[in-house]
Amino acid sequence: MARPQAPDYEERREAIVEKASQLFAENGFLGTSVSQIADACGASKSLLYHYYPSKEDVLYAVMASHVDTLEEVVDDIAARQLEPRQALRQVLVEFMQEYVNAAARQKVVLNDLGHLPEPRGRAIVAKQRKIIDFVQALLVEINPGLADSHGVQRALTMLIFGMINWTSTWYKPDRTLTPVEVADLVYEMAIGGSVRHSQSKCAD
Repeated sequence: MARPQAPDYEERREAIVEKASQLFAENGFLGTSVSQIADACGASKSLLYHYYPSKEDVLYAVMASHVDTLEEVVDDIAARQLEPRQALRQVLVEFMQEYVNAAARQKVVLNDLGHLPEPRGRAIVAKQRKIIDFVQALLVEINPGLADSHGVQRALTMLIFGMINWTSTWYKPDRTLTPVEVADLVYEMAIGGSVRHSQSKCAD
């Protein structure tokens, strides 16, 4: 007979995801056992399996919770129909704030995506591509001179994500700039790089 669902079922699932994200970030997916996750949650392995049938299910929940939040940020900004420069800055600000608040989950997405079963891995990648494509489209709106240079568009976009995605490896909120200040630095470099490329093409 199946175990009945507790009134706080979703809260317990989220607590497992939070503990697991910290363990995965510290030890990697392969270096973390189900027993370790259960111990961190103060639960038995059998109880953990009641909420997540496998360790891969926990990993997917960690990644999906983070990427879904980033996707919601993009959807919200798109719905607000902001001016392109304002929209790009807002994406960077909200992403940086999310990366600081969910640094462990961000690290897990970066390091352990390859351990997801293929269909779920594709689902995460599809959401990531949607986010990347949104930022790339903003860059073209900001600088229409990029419209005929898809390779440069993608390079600039990936450079932006390269700057912000790995901030969890060095960023210390209590010792350095605020997330908004970091986002503004990235914004200024992104806009500057886009403009310089267009000027260079005009000179040619």
